[in-house]
Order: sequence, then C-alpha cells, then structure tokens
Amino acid sequence: MPESYGKRQRNTAHAKKVAAREERRLERKQRDADRAAGLIEAGTPIAPNEPDDLPEFPPSVTEAESEDQAEPEENESK
Repeated sequence: MPESYGKRQRNTAHAKKVAAREERRLERKQRDADRAAGLIEAGTPIAPNEPDDLPEFPPSVTEAESEDQAEPEENESK
C-alpha cells in the first residue's frame, strides 16, 4: 500500500472543516458587530426549551382519534 493512500481525502476533509470554521467565525463577527450597532438584540436567538414557556397547541387529529378508540363503548357488549 502506498504511503500517500487516502491523503487527498484527508486533506480535502480538513480543508472543508477549516473553511466551515472560518465561515462560522465571520458570521459570529458580523453578529457581534450588529449587536454592538443595535441592529439585533443581545442574547441567544434560540427559543426557550422549558415546556411552560412554549405556546399551547390544540391536540392533533391522531391524538384525538386515539383517545376515542381507548374508551370502551357501552352498546358493544349487547
């Protein structure tokens, strides 16, 4: 097996990781500049993970159907 086996693939993968890292760094730098200028508010733009903070949605159709099927019917046994 040659000494250079797979080296090109490793170098390509490493170059992609470095480019992605640099892109994230530039995006972060732009966000920091925007925050300093007051264009976006400070803090994380991620929605809260606490269940109490999430909006309530009506149950889906499949949940309502499963609840109806779980209840025994009275007229079925006669």
